Amino acid sequence: MKSLSKEDFLEGQLLLIDKPMGWSSFQAVNKLKWAIRKKFQLKKIKIGHAGTLDPLATGLLLICTGKFTKKINDLQGQVKEYTGTITLGATTPSFDLETEVDQTFPIDHISDTLIQETTTGFIGEIEQVPPVFSALKKDGKRLYEYAREGKEVEIKKRQVTISEFEITQINLPEIEFRVVCSKGTYIRSLAHDFGKALQSGGHLSTLRRTKIGDYNVDIATDPNDFADMLLDQGDSSDLN
Repeated sequence: MKSLSKEDFLEGQLLLIDKPMGWSSFQAVNKLKWAIRKKFQLKKIKIGHAGTLDPLATGLLLICTGKFTKKINDLQGQVKEYTGTITLGATTPSFDLETEVDQTFPIDHISDTLIQETTTGFIGEIEQVPPVFSALKKDGKRLYEYAREGKEVEIKKRQVTISEFEITQINLPEIEFRVVCSKGTYIRSLAHDFGKALQSGGHLSTLRRTKIGDYNVDIATDPNDFADMLLDQGDSSDLN
C-alpha cells in the first residue's frame, strides 16, 4: 500500500486495526486521530469505528476516516466472526472477566458429547438478554452505569442470528470456540447461556474478533504500529 496523503484521509480511508487487549475501541480511534492530525497538522478530521470491541477483547476494528465515515452503518451490519474461550463452572455479573466470579457450579457431569450436542441449540435465530454490564442505553443511561450503582433494571431480550457455532478444543473447565453471528450478538451472553444450558455456569474468558464481512484480522495493523508508520513515512515510503 502506497503512502497516504492528507487528501487520502480526508476523502476517506477504511483502516483495518487489530485492537490490543486492554484498549477501548475509543482509545484505538483516538490513537489514529492523534497520529493523522499530527502528521498533517490538521485541526480536525472525521474518524470513527464500525462496531465496538470490549477492552478485554482483541481483534478486528474497522476505522473509517473522512467521507468514509458515511459507510459506518453499513459496515456495522456485516456478519462477524469471533474466536474465544468459555470457562465453565463459574459465572460473573458481567459475563466475562471484567468482574469477579459470583457463583460456582459443578462440571463433573459435562462430557465432550454433551458440549457438542448443546451447541446445536444456539445455531439459527436465538433470543439473548444483553449483559447488564454493557453500553446499551435505557432511559438515556448506559446499562453498566446502573450495574455499577447496584441498581436492577429490566433488560429486554433481543433476537440475533448465529450461523456457525463450533467448539474447537475442550480442556475443561475451558472450551475454545469459533462463532459467526449477526450484528448485535453478545458473545458474553452466549457464554453465559451456554453454561446454563449445560446445567452449570459459564463466562467468557478470552475473545478475539477475526472477521467483519470480507475483512480479516490477518491483514490488520496494531494501532501503535500504524501511528508509528504514518509519522515515519516520507513522500515515497510505504505504509502497510
